[in-house]
Amino acid sequence: MENAFKLGTKRADVVSTRWGGISGVWYVALGATLWGLDPLFRILLLKSFTSAQIVFIEHLLLACYALPVLVKYRKTLAGKLTFAVIGALLFISWGGSAVATILFTAAFAHGNANAILLLQKLQPLFAIILARVMLKETLPSKFFAYIAVALLGTYLLTFGFSSPEMGLKDLGTISCLFSILAAVLWGGSTVMGKFLLQKKLDFPIVTSLRFLLAIPLLTVVLLASGDVWHVTGTGGGLTLIAVNLLFQAFFPGLLSMLLYYKGLSSTKAFFATLAELAFPAVGVLMNWVVFGQKLTVGQLAGFILIWLTLWAMGRNQSKKAA
Repeated sequence: MENAFKLGTKRADVVSTRWGGISGVWYVALGATLWGLDPLFRILLLKSFTSAQIVFIEHLLLACYALPVLVKYRKTLAGKLTFAVIGALLFISWGGSAVATILFTAAFAHGNANAILLLQKLQPLFAIILARVMLKETLPSKFFAYIAVALLGTYLLTFGFSSPEMGLKDLGTISCLFSILAAVLWGGSTVMGKFLLQKKLDFPIVTSLRFLLAIPLLTVVLLASGDVWHVTGTGGGLTLIAVNLLFQAFFPGLLSMLLYYKGLSSTKAFFATLAELAFPAVGVLMNWVVFGQKLTVGQLAGFILIWLTLWAMGRNQSKKAA
């Protein structure tokens, strides 16, 4: 009887691990998919606010979720705020959310767009290197095949079957440096997020602190930009703006990050950084379906390659868990 109980317990653990492995990759991919829906709300809001104002309002709304979570988990959090944890939190909230976006946006004002987009595709490579150095993650045997196919997919999503029009001189500009730094910060944010979860910080806490710690920096950015608040519309128009702000903050904002960090808690950082490629894939699809931008055969091929990579990663983890 005791042996039967142990066997049943072991089988239950295997099944739990198996499904945890699958859900980890797909939770990250689902969170990234919601990021791809962001333009549906943001384009409408840009008629009334600047980008800095939208992000600032979003984070104030998200504080309504974040503050109660921190109150609930305050005793758990108190004993875990080491210098390393605080540094990682500032990295993902300031570096990944704010500084990287500013650098990437500024890059387009100074150089060749094709070169900037091409160098930004290095983001998964930076995440993999940092995960190996900081988290001591070991690469699975098929990982190089996964990343080769995934990077090919992102290239096709951006450029199709054509070669980007640029020369070597375009790769030596300040804009390319900005693009590389943004890629490092975004890749590093994935690794720092995994580091925080390994320190036994629950994913709702990490999500909450990411939002709250960004508010002081966003306030400084907003004041420095000197943007004038100019909200137009009355009655139904203002109601539509308010509804868009709420959906923008809590759907592609809060829900996506909760799914992302839940998935990251059971997924290695180098798998997660590839799962994040669901974001540009869905973004291209939304541009086609909603905004009528032509989808080329090359872009369609890239979309398929990325999702095939995600399917193969989930299947591989399932087999190992079994």
